[in-house]
Amino acid sequence: MKIKAALFCLLPFLISCTQVTTMSSSLEGKQFPQVIGESLGKQEVKLPDHVRGKPAVLLIAYKQRAQFDVDRWILGLLQAEVPVTIVEVPTIAGMLPHMVSEYINEGMRSGIPENDWASVVTVYDDAAKIVALLGNERPQSTQVVLLNKEGIIMWHSNKGYSASQVLEIKKRVESL
Repeated sequence: MKIKAALFCLLPFLISCTQVTTMSSSLEGKQFPQVIGESLGKQEVKLPDHVRGKPAVLLIAYKQRAQFDVDRWILGLLQAEVPVTIVEVPTIAGMLPHMVSEYINEGMRSGIPENDWASVVTVYDDAAKIVALLGNERPQSTQVVLLNKEGIIMWHSNKGYSASQVLEIKKRVESL
């Protein structure tokens, strides 16, 4: 039990020791990479296939402290009635997080209502694919990615929540 507690305490530090990767210059028009994650309901989910056929917003977070930003994005998108599927994608790279993934997921389950578990998809093994495309320069901010029906990136931001960006997404979705 003491080992588990020590690993859990060291986890934020070890995760934060990852290499900084710069975002690709322009993401618009690029295919989102095929990644496999697991929903909090313990279902395997393939992205972007899981949302194919409808516009979707992926809220990708690399660090727990980005959760406040994720929550604001969800509230903003829902309040503005943006007609998209919203998927929260905690993306955690590295061997150690993968080894304690069940503890991480259980912690998330304890703070999220069960009826929302399907919309939270944690990516461990394929996290590097997402980081390679989006970069991780601003890990405290959510990587917000609007995908069209084919999984093509139509809009991206990592600047933190703003109501004007929600309206920008809504306008883009309405033009799809």
